[in-house]
Amino acid sequence: MARIIPASELIINADGSIFHLHLKPEMLTDRIILVGDPARVDMVASFFDKKIHEVSSREFHTIVGEYKGKPVMCLSHGIGADNIDIVVNELDALANIDFETRTVKDTFRQLSMVRVGTSGSLQNDIPVGAMVVAGKALGIDGAFHFYKDSEKYRDIELENEFIRQTGWNPIWNRPYIVDANESLTKQILTDEMTVGITITANGFYGPQGRELRLSIADENYKNALNKFSYKGYRLTNFEMESAMLQGLSKLMGHRAVTVCSIIAGRMTNNANTNYKGSIEELIKIILEKI
Repeated sequence: MARIIPASELIINADGSIFHLHLKPEMLTDRIILVGDPARVDMVASFFDKKIHEVSSREFHTIVGEYKGKPVMCLSHGIGADNIDIVVNELDALANIDFETRTVKDTFRQLSMVRVGTSGSLQNDIPVGAMVVAGKALGIDGAFHFYKDSEKYRDIELENEFIRQTGWNPIWNRPYIVDANESLTKQILTDEMTVGITITANGFYGPQGRELRLSIADENYKNALNKFSYKGYRLTNFEMESAMLQGLSKLMGHRAVTVCSIIAGRMTNNANTNYKGSIEELIKIILEKI
């Protein structure tokens, strides 16, 4: 007998929309562009040929429309792996759970999700303005470990080598490494993009090695990340969402990848706060390819 998902686990609003996103199942498209900033949704949607739905709730802003005849939606997820946990679970629910019966549908619907974000480079040869694809994402947030069978989709050999080379402190979360969807990565990849390992941090300051008034616990942290190398893999950049996005998508059977515009050089100590142009360029590329 099919499991009936209780109201406390699948919260449906009075208007029939999912709890946080406030989207209804009929609004969902198979192609989804994810961004962190709610205002960036307007930037993406400015390229749409047609806007069909617009919904805002908290940091979650969605515009559904069409681009060159393709149904597509752009959704903001806010900052952090905890928000990704909400967004991916609720998008999957919209696709694969019958809200009337509260049971999983017999036919699976696969979503393709491309996160377009900003990031800090960990390598001197990846400058500000570069585009980096998270071929693998290394999460230090710990959230993915709460899901059964996560180990089936993790690169545990690479995790162990990362822990060994960097002298990872055992009181911190155990890192997890998850691949992007291979077919979606090939679909959005251009010659100008660099593919590497993106670190998903659980904070913007200390967990990414930034020091303002507080010192970080390991003064060699950034250098250890910069020097990591194993079987041709290296750590390319810092952000805060990719690993959880790619991990949950693997578990659920969806396609997901992150591509970031580099706006800070973490080893060269430079940054560009006027990055609108580079993000627009990246958005145009993804809209053409998704």
